Amino acid sequence: MTQPPRGTAPHPAVPRAAGRWRAPLLAVLCAALAAGCGIRTTSVPVDAGPAPSRVSCAVPDDSRSTASASPSASASPSASGSASPSASAPAATRAAESTATVYLVCSQQVADVHRKVALTELTRLGTAVVLLRELQQRLGTAEAAAGFGTAVQGDLAVEGPHPGDPRDALRLSAPLSDLPPFALAQLVCTFAGDRALSSDGSVVLGGSDDTKVRRFTCTSALRTDPEAAETAGTAVK
Repeated sequence: MTQPPRGTAPHPAVPRAAGRWRAPLLAVLCAALAAGCGIRTTSVPVDAGPAPSRVSCAVPDDSRSTASASPSASASPSASGSASPSASAPAATRAAESTATVYLVCSQQVADVHRKVALTELTRLGTAVVLLRELQQRLGTAEAAAGFGTAVQGDLAVEGPHPGDPRDALRLSAPLSDLPPFALAQLVCTFAGDRALSSDGSVVLGGSDDTKVRRFTCTSALRTDPEAAETAGTAVK
């Protein structure tokens, strides 16, 4: 019989059952360590959401108006049908009438900003034209620094209803299906949020083609999901 070398202790035989309890023991130890660190175990992957954005999507207070009313909130129709300030409105209210709320794109959604815009003595269509230009114009320094942008193309125009459209309809110079999704969201939320253009938080929009106009509201889905623009709005008969 062969003897082990001197000074070397013989290796004891490892029982076959040892491998059977090593894996469960390690799993128990890992779970205990995780619980001790305040980590909750889970059997499925957890989606923690996208990484935090580096843009604020908030214009500093000293760079934006603090008025909460629509620019035409206290306007009353004149004899010619255009909106004009009420003679009895206080000076502070009349000053607020030059503040418009427009919606810009920021961090994959549309959000509101306030701008000082002269909208008094304008017809309903004139108000829509001015608001559209606000969506097309170059952003201010504070808006750009906060991460805002616009998807509304510079050559887009707006006009009144076509024959057969409701009286409150607005038509754009391009088919609605050709608009970038966020551009439609910007237009809907900006127009529907202005009291000179909407009394119920909705707006009737159509494009340059023969498709029927649709009634839109500024929903959360439209503001945050580009795909929602494809099915947004309901056809107006």
